[in-house]
Amino acid sequence: MSTRAQRVAILFPADSSLLLATSLERSRFAETAATLRATGIEVVAAPYADEIANDVRERLSTVDGVLVWFNPIERGRDRTALNAMLREVASQGAFVSAHPDVIDRIGTKEVLYRTRSMGWGCDTGLYESADAMRSGLPASLRSSGKRVLKQIRGQSGDGIWLVAPADDRGVPITAPAGDALLRVRHAKRGSSEEVLTLDAFLTRCSGYYTAAGGMIDQAYQSRLPDGMVRCYLVGDRVAGFGEQLINALHPAAPGAAAHTAPEPGPRLYYPPTRADFQRLKDMLEEQWLDELCAAVGIEKRDLPLLWDADFLYGAKDADGADTYVLCEINVSSVYPFPDDALVPLAMATQTRLAERR
Repeated sequence: MSTRAQRVAILFPADSSLLLATSLERSRFAETAATLRATGIEVVAAPYADEIANDVRERLSTVDGVLVWFNPIERGRDRTALNAMLREVASQGAFVSAHPDVIDRIGTKEVLYRTRSMGWGCDTGLYESADAMRSGLPASLRSSGKRVLKQIRGQSGDGIWLVAPADDRGVPITAPAGDALLRVRHAKRGSSEEVLTLDAFLTRCSGYYTAAGGMIDQAYQSRLPDGMVRCYLVGDRVAGFGEQLINALHPAAPGAAAHTAPEPGPRLYYPPTRADFQRLKDMLEEQWLDELCAAVGIEKRDLPLLWDADFLYGAKDADGADTYVLCEINVSSVYPFPDDALVPLAMATQTRLAERR
């Protein structure tokens, strides 16, 4: 008597001209599919677009699990229809990673506010409306001089702003002075510093309250020029690292004009054994993940099969060791990722399949 192979779908953005005929083997997920197959899993291609949601739903009705790579905003559309479909698929017994409910808990910038008292946290506020930002931002700027504002749902630097008082010649930052002058810089690639009034900046951010659910106000980290460390996780274990030495919002050289600030550089990938990141790895695996799950109300077993956490360097501690401040968590579409994570991802997928039998 034979048993059928467990079937796992890889859901990824469909080509707009090919839709359901989009090839998994010609996509960036071909190597992931090959690694899964090497463990005995039957891989099902599930290219997705809202236009073919019913066809994809039918395809997913025959699988045991779904690995999802789909951005919060894809070709101008959000994930409302997709998330409803994935919840339906999960309700019928297949595992879904990352499940939309888990994305809501840890995969938006709101997690920075909900975990602000943890060891990776910093001075962080939440604005759920433009009125809250109008009254809160001036006080926030007075307290620390520079802030980083982030729309709750977004990607690729969109909706992330460095904000500071313009200079001593501007109108003092006193709420609710809408004519106070601010220096602002969007983190989206190709953006440069601008000087706007508080009212003009609030107008610029108005869409974030309707589409993204609000904004996070986080203290600027003075060690941002030292780079960013990305921890790639498979479930609750670090499976690799990324390091980006020149990242979004990197300042111009001292004394240079603001518009000369460098564009973000490449992210380089490293195995989970990189020696100088072991302290961060240990804190994440042995302490912070338990605290994260408790703060947002999920179990460790519900963590995504593949996700990442970005850290900036905080102030060195009393012993001169690095500290780390959480910048964001990425869950919806983690790619690219280190090759070192491929086999752990396949093994974790097998474990998840075994748990549902």
